[in-house]
Amino acid sequence: MDIGILGGSFNPVHIGHMMLASYMQQWGGFDEVWLTLSPLNPLKSDADELIPDLKRLKMLEIALGGTAGLQVCDIELSMPRPSFTINTLRYLAKRYPRHNFKLIIGSDNWKIFSQWKDSQAIIDEFGVVVYPRPGYPTGTIYDDGVETINAPVADISSTFIRKAIAKGKDMNYFLPPGVFDFIKSENLYGTKA
Repeated sequence: MDIGILGGSFNPVHIGHMMLASYMQQWGGFDEVWLTLSPLNPLKSDADELIPDLKRLKMLEIALGGTAGLQVCDIELSMPRPSFTINTLRYLAKRYPRHNFKLIIGSDNWKIFSQWKDSQAIIDEFGVVVYPRPGYPTGTIYDDGVETINAPVADISSTFIRKAIAKGKDMNYFLPPGVFDFIKSENLYGTKA
């Protein structure tokens, strides 16, 4: 099977993540897309805003709710930190030798991809699919092992969601069904029960 790996902090998972994952699975040539929860992104500075791993994992499970073609992957929670994508991909390839894994990243991450640990090895061993992000056009990429896909663009971020929740905004339509209820029931991101 061809598996797309869509990693992220998912802090929280929102409809933009779900829309992208669904699009990649249905139109991106993947049998499945695995939403891979990252406990700590070494290139992000907002680690202090991360809620506990297991709460973010629960939100992913609620969001996917058994959707065909989409899976939650929690493998990085049991790996050394910080989590490096090359290690995750190699571990998955070893654990699931019959699957072909390919990394899915946004054009914002592609712009800094050379800063990723063993970025060329990721391209050479697995391949990368780049989707557009607002303000970061994909342009033309000539690297072997890298392709672009014109997935729909949603100008929404987890940071926006967290700030809105902290201000008491209703984020029900910005989050997959059940996720906002979970956030409120757990008093996450500054909500008040």
